[in-house]
This record gives sequence, C-alpha cells and structure tokens, in this order.
Amino acid sequence: MRRVLALISIFGLLAVAGCNTAEGFGRDVESAGQAIEEEAEE
Repeated sequence: MRRVLALISIFGLLAVAGCNTAEGFGRDVESAGQAIEEEAEE
C-alpha cells in the first residue's frame, strides 16, 4: 500500500511540476479529457 501511495504522490508531483501555472494545469487536464472523449466516440 505504501508503494502505491508513493507512486501516486510522485506522479502527482511530476504532473504539477510540468505545468508552470494552475491555468496550464487546467489546459493539460482539458486536453487529456478531450483525448479520452475522442477515443470513446470512435
């Protein structure tokens, strides 16, 4: 359980570090959502 929590934490930190601002993070999330939506429509 600790390993899973550690991996999730590391992934979260990397995701946030990749975005310079909260707006950038929002765009990243929106982009990921659109990609998933497009795949679901196919």
